[in-house]
Amino acid sequence: MFPTLVWKIQLKAEQHEAINAKILAALERMRRDEPQLASGQGWQSERALHELEEFQDLVSCVNHATKSVLQFLRIGCDAFQITGCWANVLAKGAAHRSHSHPNNFLSGAYYVRTQPGADTINFHDPRNQTGIIRPPVVELTAENTDQVVVKVSNGTLLVFPAYLEHSVDTNMSENERVSLSFNIMFSSFTENLSRPLW
Repeated sequence: MFPTLVWKIQLKAEQHEAINAKILAALERMRRDEPQLASGQGWQSERALHELEEFQDLVSCVNHATKSVLQFLRIGCDAFQITGCWANVLAKGAAHRSHSHPNNFLSGAYYVRTQPGADTINFHDPRNQTGIIRPPVVELTAENTDQVVVKVSNGTLLVFPAYLEHSVDTNMSENERVSLSFNIMFSSFTENLSRPLW
């Protein structure tokens, strides 16, 4: 009843290796004049990476995945756009607190560099009323948990509702964890969707 869906796509190795090489080279140029991240620190890029040439192969994958999601949901509006896309780099010891992405319909993440100890994302139960009473459980199951941990790897593309709170645990590896986040909104929101439904 009232499911919250997360779509997980794993790009083929030959596809994601080429995409990731371009992304890492672009991020290296962007960070050239930045100091090296200390333990516990993170870095985020500007939020318009989807407009840059080096990211167009990823944009194509995001667009294809979004079309599939909207078709699956039987959404009547098929014109959409990426409203923001940015890189997240977490050094050893860095984490990303729980948050959502307001004013969008879908959000997503693409994983460029992961490794054991830095290869998961947490999704939190969006039904806030379930936290009113939390009796102890004898075994965690899909029906009684308030958090789902999704394992990712290089080339994993996730798409999920923008309202769904998510977080990233502390990077326990020695290397930086590199991912890209993005948001999707309907192109004609103000013309077609912002009117009251009554």
